[in-house]
Amino acid sequence: MSIKAFIIDDERKAISILKSKLERIAPDILITGEFQHPKDALKSIEALTPDLIFLDITMPEMNGFDFLKQIENPVFEIIFVTAYGDYAIEAIKHCAIGYIVKPIINDDLKLALENAKKNIEQKTALLKNRQLIENLNFNQGKNRKIAIPSSKGLDFIEIQNIIRLEGLQGYTILHLKNNEQLVSSYSIGYFYRMLENLNFFLIHKSHLINLDFLNRYDRSGIVELHGNHSVPVARNKREAFLDLIGKL
Repeated sequence: MSIKAFIIDDERKAISILKSKLERIAPDILITGEFQHPKDALKSIEALTPDLIFLDITMPEMNGFDFLKQIENPVFEIIFVTAYGDYAIEAIKHCAIGYIVKPIINDDLKLALENAKKNIEQKTALLKNRQLIENLNFNQGKNRKIAIPSSKGLDFIEIQNIIRLEGLQGYTILHLKNNEQLVSSYSIGYFYRMLENLNFFLIHKSHLINLDFLNRYDRSGIVELHGNHSVPVARNKREAFLDLIGKL
């Protein structure tokens, strides 16, 4: 089954490069619209109903996020196309939305497409896109929600409610306030990359903690967190951990 896709980028050369790559590695992607001006794409979405949009973030007339805000029901999957170090990457990752970095690497594009196809089948785009818009309106990262992928779809939870995360055989258990738990089908490494800049620390290969809930560190190498959580600190993490908490 073909997937109908738009490419929106103010640079004609960038559109041509991406289109050429898609023709070679993803023949099931049918490009039904190429736009250098986001306003032109807005006029065509309702008529052409794309399943997927490759959306540049930084454009002079209207950036990618402002484009998204113009659409009442953004039911299409998005793969953002961004420059390295773009300010918005963190917000995108928090909502489990795909992105690729210029210059585009084929393997990164393939991975983004694999995830996008799964998401199209699960029909999760509308929830993710709306959550992204909401997150962008917050100045403080802790007020944001993140998308938690599971075998059944997505759950959205506030970052400030996560006490710790525990990796277990490729899955991740999220321990939340009020003794709640949530199991994700994604690895703890996925969440580490998402949360490392938001006061979370990987104290063990299987344990990622929210430092806001830190109550006590025992010299035996045990951390105690709010809610009677006790977590071991790996020997190779202790020096960095002690240095970090000394700065809190």
